[in-house]
Parts: sequence; C-alpha cells; structure tokens
Amino acid sequence: MKLLKDILYGVSLSAVSGDTNVMVNNVHFDSRKVEMDDVFVAVRGTVTDGHEYIQKAVDSGARAIVCEELPEIMVNGVTYLQVTDCNSALAIIASNFYDNPSKNLKLVGVTGTNGKTTVTTLLYNLFKKAGFKVGLISTIKVLVDEKEYKTSHTTPDVLTINDYLSKMNDVGVEFCFMEVSSHGIDQKRAQGLRFEGAIFTNLSHDHLDYHKTFAEYRDTKKKLFDGLPKTAFALVNIDDKNGLVMLQNTKAKKYTYALKSFADYRAQILEKQFNGQLLKIDDNELWTKLIGDFNAYNLLAIYATADILGLEKLETLRLMSELENVDGRFQYFISKEKITAIVDYAHTPDALKNVLVTINALRTGNENVITVVGCGGDRDKSKRPVMGYIASEMSNQAIFTSDNPRTESPSAIIKEMEAGVEPQNTRKVLSIENRRQAINTACKLAMANDIILVAGKGHETYQETNGVRVDFDDFKEIKEALESLKK
Repeated sequence: MKLLKDILYGVSLSAVSGDTNVMVNNVHFDSRKVEMDDVFVAVRGTVTDGHEYIQKAVDSGARAIVCEELPEIMVNGVTYLQVTDCNSALAIIASNFYDNPSKNLKLVGVTGTNGKTTVTTLLYNLFKKAGFKVGLISTIKVLVDEKEYKTSHTTPDVLTINDYLSKMNDVGVEFCFMEVSSHGIDQKRAQGLRFEGAIFTNLSHDHLDYHKTFAEYRDTKKKLFDGLPKTAFALVNIDDKNGLVMLQNTKAKKYTYALKSFADYRAQILEKQFNGQLLKIDDNELWTKLIGDFNAYNLLAIYATADILGLEKLETLRLMSELENVDGRFQYFISKEKITAIVDYAHTPDALKNVLVTINALRTGNENVITVVGCGGDRDKSKRPVMGYIASEMSNQAIFTSDNPRTESPSAIIKEMEAGVEPQNTRKVLSIENRRQAINTACKLAMANDIILVAGKGHETYQETNGVRVDFDDFKEIKEALESLKK
C-alpha cells in the first residue's frame, strides 16, 4: 500500500475534500477494476466520461477520487481531489505509485508515422546482442528482458507503462525502447516519464480521424521533444521536412540523421538486392538483410542511437549485420513456383508507396507486382482514395479487400478506395471483399517470378468486424495459398 499524499506529489490540486494522509491500495481509471481502498481517476475518454462512474467507484470501496468536477454528493470517509486535467494527474500519480521507474533505466521514445516498431524492436535486439538487459514497449509486444507480454495499443495506458517499467527495474533492465504514438502523447500517456532520449522517424498522412489536421498531428508529435530535459538527446530524420520542427523548442541535445541531407549521421545505399542491401555508414560498409530506403533510414537511426548511448561503432555495425526483419515488416518468402510473397504493415499512403518503390526497384525483368490491400474501418477516411491510387498506379494488378472493417461496411470502404483510381488504371483493379479470397486470387494470378504484396495488417493475427476478432494471419494465409498451388 502507498500513502495517498506521496502518490500525489507533483499533482496540481484545485481543491481537496478529505484526508490525504491515508493508505491506498491501487490506482485505476476503469471503475470496474476498483476495489477496497483504491484510488479512482475519472478520466474523460473519447467514448466515456469517468465522472459518470464516480459513485460506482465509491460503492466498490474507493478511498480517493481524482476528478475535474467534484460530485454534488461527497461521501464521508472518501477523499475527493479536484484537478484541471485528469490525464495529466493520472500520469504523475502512476509514476509516483510505481516509484518513478523510468528514472532507474535509460528510456528512449520513438515517434513518427512509419518505422516506430522496426526501430524500437531492432534497438532491443541490438542491445540484447551487445549483452545488456533490455526492455521493449511496442505495437507488437512488450518485452521485460526476455519475458513477453501481449499488447493491444501502440502506447499502453500510463498505469500499464509504469507497471512494465517497474517490472524492468526488478530484473535489472538498463535500456528500454518504447514506441510513442500521437494518441499516447495527446492523452498524456508519456507524461511523468523520464526519457533518456527521443527519435523522430518521419511524418506522413495518418490519424486525421483523431487529430483533424496535419498540423495538429505534427504538433502533437512535437510535444514529446518539447518535454525532454536538457540531459536527454533528440535524434531526428532531417530528410523529412518536419524533422527540424521537432527540434525547435527542445532543451535536449540535438542530433540529425539523413540519406540525402547534411546531417550528424549519414548513410549511403551502395547496392540493393532482394536478399539485402549494402550500406555505407561513417565510411564503413554494412551488409544488411533489411531492404529498402525506409529500412536504410531505420538502420541509420539505430546506429546513431547506439552511438549516442555509448556503444562502440564497429561493434554496433557488426551486430547490425545480424539483425533480421521484424514480423510483418517486409516479411517475405519465395515459393516453389518462384513467386515472391511479401507481407507488410503498410497502412498509410506513404508506407505503401515506400514498399512499392522498393519492390519496383528490385525488379529485374518482366515480373508482375500484384498488391492486395485494404483500409481499416473507423479510422482516417481521407487516406482511402490515396491508398487506392498508389496501389493501382504502382502495381500491375491491385486487389482491394477488407482490412479490419470494425463497425464500417467493408464494401463501402472499398468503394472509397476505388474513388482514387485513375481511369487508365481501372482495368488493373479487382475488388474482393473477403480477404482470404483476395489473397488466394492473387496467388492464382501470379506466375513464376511475380511478386505479391499483401499490405495493411502485417504482424496482426486477427481480423476485426463489428467488435468480433477472428484469427487471420496474412503471412500464414499467403504461405498456405501458395503451397497449395498446382502449376
């Protein structure tokens, strides 16, 4: 148990009703989890308002309530704490409750539209190979040294983050690499954490269903860098015009990386093949299994971070040469019919374009590129016609299909993708709502040496429709479909 006034340290209180010199058991923002002597924080969410559940929390035994508006009826024996922003208060309380675990390790946050999962995961793998105890908080999974936890959000809620960081403290983790999404920043999930540094990968069209404008999306990302202490580092990709924006107000030590611009860390692509590429970094050559310009940027960010954090440069390059692709990120295999199948998480226009540019650059003859792609439901609708345009323009054959339709009509989503197809490309487009059928059709259309890209879901092993998730793994589906071909 913790003393209430201790976990409130640093929280700006507008009003207090009751005693803060009492012991509390746990902290929750979900009233359904509240038990005797817990603290309930009434967070206003996008769907529900925690203030509506204050009485339910009290009935369940809450010892203290943190809220933006005090209830009309306040129960004797319960401490009510009024704040201006429950999300900010929760972030500080969570960090205090778990004894500020981010201060006991080197936490590096990675933000940007694309590349977050690859950069965090490969940094985890690199530092692990270098002999350190490492933590990872990513879209795909959470790793506390070698123990794995499943995750459902790019950036977990702030209580969960601090719980994981506390577990990392318990086993002696020295470095933790964490994806930081724009949603997570906006909802203060990264507040109260002490970052050793932050990395900016790139910024492109995404999440405008949430942020409404690109400027708001960009400025939300920027808050991560604005909040860094002067002891931290800020590493940004300045080939992206938003890179320098991220550095404008930061107190942290500034570093840049680029393939095209003058920067602190630079790389050059010397050779590209389907089984890897040759890079030149700091006048040293590096052969890597990760292909594409986007992966050259990812690897350069990893190299720069390792250098800033004190790893020896040549040893870093040696370890980088051993790194493998992350699940669902340009994950590929070649079938017995010599058909190359690629599964990638590309779910934004920029990511889809980058993958198709990479594929087309690797073509050696008359191979056809067949792209299977959909767009998620209940998400940014404005990118759908753009995705449709890119897939049809840059492929020999495009098959539009379901992604995770959620509560939307799959056929309606596909029609919005079709709206972006130029007249000269309509003949190259098929629309097949059933994703399994779409993948099977792509396999049947493919001939020897052709390339099939299945984009949008990557590492996900489910498909979500109307709140129900069913097992669906793109990599498994296309592997089975190609293995069953009789040509």
